Amino acid sequence: MTAQKIIIDTDPGVDDAMAIFYAFLQPDLEVVGLTTIFGNVSVDIATRNALVLAELANRDVPVARGAEKPLLMAPKPHSSHVHGTEGFGNMPPRTPKGQAVDETAAEFIVRQINENPGEITLCPIGPLTNIALALELDPSIAGKTKSVVLMGGGLELGNVTEFAEANIWNDPHAADRVFAADWDVVMVGLDVTQQITCGAPEFDRAARGAPVLGGFLSEATEFYLEFYESVLGEPVCRLHDPSATVAITRPDLFTIENHALEVIVDGTRIGQTVRSSSQGRRPVRVCMGVDAAMVKELFLSTMESGF
Repeated sequence: MTAQKIIIDTDPGVDDAMAIFYAFLQPDLEVVGLTTIFGNVSVDIATRNALVLAELANRDVPVARGAEKPLLMAPKPHSSHVHGTEGFGNMPPRTPKGQAVDETAAEFIVRQINENPGEITLCPIGPLTNIALALELDPSIAGKTKSVVLMGGGLELGNVTEFAEANIWNDPHAADRVFAADWDVVMVGLDVTQQITCGAPEFDRAARGAPVLGGFLSEATEFYLEFYESVLGEPVCRLHDPSATVAITRPDLFTIENHALEVIVDGTRIGQTVRSSSQGRRPVRVCMGVDAAMVKELFLSTMESGF
């Protein structure tokens, strides 16, 4: 079977690193590029971190720098209290050998989709600004993209506010444009990712099986787990971003509902994803249930297959 071509749009970020390593190690996936976005860190740090992750995994994939701020609103503070100032907990910054390509993230996305019509799955695991900019640059990509499988949103709860999930909250206008476009979208949101947790023993297991990649995650998650313990009362983290990459390879592990969606773009509920009454919106495949144990085991066993 031919591997699925994917572009991961990312703001690395501890759980972004998990998602990217999973994708690199999955034989069913071919990562044709990483595009970067602000969110957990600035876009410059995100770009550096994406280059570092690709080099650490010995993958020669292009990295394209993306937007540094939301489409219309002022940028929110970066999530340094969750991911650390440099993105990987307390780990000091690393200097990559390579550099980003000359194209912007939106330009790279548009070119790849036009060169591979019907073959590219976009996997945004940060704010959706680059995806919205790609649609603006070439609206025809909506009909040429295989699927958009995103980590973000949630119909039942938020995490940065009572209503909003972080990626959508960071650029609600962009998210609304992505949900309004006529293409296949799968939303892997808090409704399922909040159910999938990992602690230090699981990351230690990954480190024993794969000392380089698993060892990196084990070290990076120390700070991340401390944050979650302060919030949840126990030292476990949610597997937010890797759930999106798992959903591409194993959609059967998720229970899907179809709902047209829109995003509230102002007021106290800004960033909330809600069911839309608009007749013109194509239904989004919303993940509402998950086999959490199987998703966690698939992630860990895939990490153990690394080096």
